[in-house]
Amino acid sequence: MDILPGYPITITLTTDEADLSWCAELTAMNEPWITLKRTAAGSLELLKGPVSEVYILKEGDQRVGFVLIKQKGSLVGYIQTIAIAEEYRGRGIGEAALRYIEQLIFRSFSNVFLCVSSFNHRAQQLYQRLGYETIGVLKDYAVAGHDEILLRKTEGPISEFSQRKNDPA
Repeated sequence: MDILPGYPITITLTTDEADLSWCAELTAMNEPWITLKRTAAGSLELLKGPVSEVYILKEGDQRVGFVLIKQKGSLVGYIQTIAIAEEYRGRGIGEAALRYIEQLIFRSFSNVFLCVSSFNHRAQQLYQRLGYETIGVLKDYAVAGHDEILLRKTEGPISEFSQRKNDPA
């Protein structure tokens, strides 16, 4: 369990059924997942996936949000979902959680990937401000009429990162 810098919020890797169910319900009740037609059941399936890592955010015993990442498979270092409960939005908690997860991913990989929906302009602005670059557009990927924009933040080529990681300091 870690504390998000600047916030009285803990962030912890979880597999707890109650946490995962709460996360699934959070996405089903909020944008962009409403437009993307992701149900609670569909979210729960993703959260329980074999390569899923779910980090729950809590203030005391109160769940605040979560981040779902993939660090195994064909696209490693992929942030699949970040969601903050409505009453906690606009406080910078999502940005702090994102920065925490970036640091976690950058310990093992030289790239962080994520997708943002074409209609989610506020999130696009945040990701751009944090140094993410567009590397592709997935036309009509989740639902017809809306694209998913694939973004990347990098610390350099994989080959250089692997060398740095393996070189003794």
